[in-house]
Amino acid sequence: MSVRLKADLVLENIGELATPAASGKPARRGDAKRLLVSRNVCVAAGKGKILYLGKPEGMDDVVKLTDSTVVMDLEGRLVTPGFVDCHTHPLYYGDRADEFAMRAAGADYEEIAAAGGGILNSVARTRKASREQLEETLRKHLLTMLRYGTTTVEVKSGYGLDLETESRCLDVVTNFAENWPQTIRRTFLGAHEIPEEFRGRSDDFIEFLISEVLPEIKKRNLADFVDIFCEKGVFDPDQAARYLSKAAEMGFGVRIHADEFHDTGGAAVAVEVNAMSADHLLSISDENVSRIAASDTVATLLPGTALFLGKDFPDGRKLLDAGAAVAIATDLNPGSCYCESMPFMVNLAVCACGFTVEEALTAATLNSAAALGLEHRKGSLARGMDADMIIWDLNDYRGIAYHMAIPDIAHLIVSGEVFTEPEGNR
Repeated sequence: MSVRLKADLVLENIGELATPAASGKPARRGDAKRLLVSRNVCVAAGKGKILYLGKPEGMDDVVKLTDSTVVMDLEGRLVTPGFVDCHTHPLYYGDRADEFAMRAAGADYEEIAAAGGGILNSVARTRKASREQLEETLRKHLLTMLRYGTTTVEVKSGYGLDLETESRCLDVVTNFAENWPQTIRRTFLGAHEIPEEFRGRSDDFIEFLISEVLPEIKKRNLADFVDIFCEKGVFDPDQAARYLSKAAEMGFGVRIHADEFHDTGGAAVAVEVNAMSADHLLSISDENVSRIAASDTVATLLPGTALFLGKDFPDGRKLLDAGAAVAIATDLNPGSCYCESMPFMVNLAVCACGFTVEEALTAATLNSAAALGLEHRKGSLARGMDADMIIWDLNDYRGIAYHMAIPDIAHLIVSGEVFTEPEGNR
């Protein structure tokens, strides 16, 4: 007789449960178009993991309930995996609403940067910020993400561009990773822009990062990944390849901002260095679409940024049909996409990037988890997976993309517990 496992949480009377298959790998082609849809089922979780998912009559054979077990009657509601936001920039200080107004009046992103705005504007403010100010900014954004269903999130640095500020920012997010409900993955984006002190000396800056900053970040265990902005006027493909190769040698996972405004070949660099993800890809060439599709690198699209900047949307259909593993993320940042909402990204993927509803939900869960190396734990619902779930005030998963910009979320389950907002935020 098998030993029954103690359930900490039971969700009963689920009307519909929709999830990508828990295959331990990202979904491509036909697999990305298919969700496993179960009706009239229940879920039991214990110690942060799913212990049982199936018909109610089979649950007693697998789990046992105690006086401390929380039992929720979902009254026919929809359950999906929690969202995984695999590309965000919430570690900064000071907004850039003034630049947003300039853009609305006709200036474009590159003109604003040339006039002293853009990333370097945030760098100047972030370098002056206290730890407490950085903590409050990060906390605000993470809490909003939770409200919108994000249970796992990647957090980038990149608004310090020096050892002191980048270390301070990454130390802040490391502390959150140890004490905050969401699962957090940390990315060092010291190569986000060329700081004023290295203006005109991008090679010297890359060497400074390689020789002085990366070893310290590694020594202090402040980051899981290293990223670089490979773009015209910032870092070229040769610099990106050299930098990411060195980071990989040090034991970091690597990722890259690629082919956002121009076809620089950043996607080819991603494949060359076996990057976890190549992100943006608004200007990716057909040749590099084929390269990405044939690789293990996840193509991460950021439709909110295209909307915010008034650019053409990324061609998700082309990447999907080529066989790429495609993820979507918010790209939350102070300058080019001030938005924490993954449900809105799902809607944009469907309405503007050529995704089916099923492909968009897969991209926002399983494939986003794969972009962070977490596809064995996150992004799908099955026995043994992390118990991160959204309980929707819906009875059909298609309503998630259908209700534009309004997330119909009733409850959030994070690591097997019902999320309750901290006091003072309700």
